[in-house]
Amino acid sequence: MSLAATQSAKVELRRSALAARGGVFAARGAEAAQALFLQTAAVFTAPGGKIIAGYWPIGSEIDCSPALADLQGRGAIICLPVAGQRGDRLVFRRWVPGDKLDQGPFGTFHPGPAAPLVEPDILLVPLLAFDARGNRLGYGAGYYDRTLKQLRTGRTVTAWGIAFDEQEVPHIPVEPTDVGLDGVITDKRLLTFAVSR
Repeated sequence: MSLAATQSAKVELRRSALAARGGVFAARGAEAAQALFLQTAAVFTAPGGKIIAGYWPIGSEIDCSPALADLQGRGAIICLPVAGQRGDRLVFRRWVPGDKLDQGPFGTFHPGPAAPLVEPDILLVPLLAFDARGNRLGYGAGYYDRTLKQLRTGRTVTAWGIAFDEQEVPHIPVEPTDVGLDGVITDKRLLTFAVSR
């Protein structure tokens, strides 16, 4: 498939995936957030001292804030991403549940400039869709791809997609700049992928 065809296919898939995710969120968003919290607790059994990046949910994204509060309570250092200009990588600022958040671009929320900058060991990554090969469909700006590529230079950084179970699709078209996930945690199951990318 040509690059243009891949990009076109991703545009169509984003449209359908966003609509599907919205339906799941409306039907059982709060229930799924609690189930996700239980799943992450089972995956990260000893998070003490780890720097874990989550996200503040926007729109119909599954809410990982209960999971982040649990991880922080068990000794993890929690941070949230701050998006800059298109073409930049994300930076991460430390966050403790209850801290005030500033509004960022694209409807995002993040810690303010007084919060310390940190580099995560583990990223919990929002998405529109994922497939069984560890490919992730995001919103198209490439923030997480650029960020993961840079963070993984010289050290081990793992990326876990966070999703409703229904966000799995048979196939996501891949571009050369796309960076794969190490696993996906849904509200119903855990998927891991054999090769860390």
